[in-house]
Amino acid sequence: MSGFATARLKMVDGQVRTNDVTDSRIIEAMLALPRELFVPEGKQALAYLDLDLDVTTGGSPPRYMIKAQVIAKMLQAALIEASDKVLVVGCATGYAAALAARLAAKVTALESDPGLVAKGNCVLAQLGFANVTMRTGPAADGASADAPYDVIILNGATEETPERLFEQLAEGGRLVGVFAANRPARAMIVTRSHGDFGHRALFDAAAPVLPGLERHASFVF
Repeated sequence: MSGFATARLKMVDGQVRTNDVTDSRIIEAMLALPRELFVPEGKQALAYLDLDLDVTTGGSPPRYMIKAQVIAKMLQAALIEASDKVLVVGCATGYAAALAARLAAKVTALESDPGLVAKGNCVLAQLGFANVTMRTGPAADGASADAPYDVIILNGATEETPERLFEQLAEGGRLVGVFAANRPARAMIVTRSHGDFGHRALFDAAAPVLPGLERHASFVF
């Protein structure tokens, strides 16, 4: 077994299974997907560590591949079905989108940094993913051209209520992400039913805030 394959197995056994991820589809996807391809070459040795890994290059604002345990638990909570259409917001280089693509029929992956979109497209093509479309655009706007979505995954945290993303959910759709307006930050699931949105806390979690979903500064006299 290669060094990366061994690290991948240790990540799944030590970070994912131990955090109550029992969905065999997610475990199999994480064991199969070479996470190291989604990070800059000089950081590949860090790909399987339990941290939010900065995957930007060239002086761009930091963008992260969030912890494996956090994305795995959110994917499990979303209950993605094989026929679902999924939007991954703030996808960075596309690792979370690739995981979702192994579970769903179609994935749209949104990222504000065009350099990361180019990197992600190359990796996804190399791995043979034909059911993922990466788009460049602000996280807060979503990707209305492909809406509505059965599932929306935030690959990071939001400090604001992402109203435009809520509106892109299909009836019965689920949005899962880390909501950090208050402390402690928590992973939440938002469900759409008959035009209303229900919110439920899943677990305490920390993740870097996605660009465009930061808290607006309030005016102080």
